[in-house]
Amino acid sequence: MCIPECPVNAIYAEEDVPEGQEHMTKLNAELSLIGWPSITKRKAPMADAEAWKDKTGKLAELKR
Repeated sequence: MCIPECPVNAIYAEEDVPEGQEHMTKLNAELSLIGWPSITKRKAPMADAEAWKDKTGKLAELKR
């Protein structure tokens, strides 16, 4: 459900993760264990979504 709903095409099936992004699979598994909630329905984008959608290097902004 998440893949077609993602407004910036940032979600992939595990077998379709782009080359060079494989480390994100491990990170997603790790973060899912610390209590990040599952998103079960589409929500309105965050207020600053447009400003972030094409930004690169966002991993450095991750706060755990």
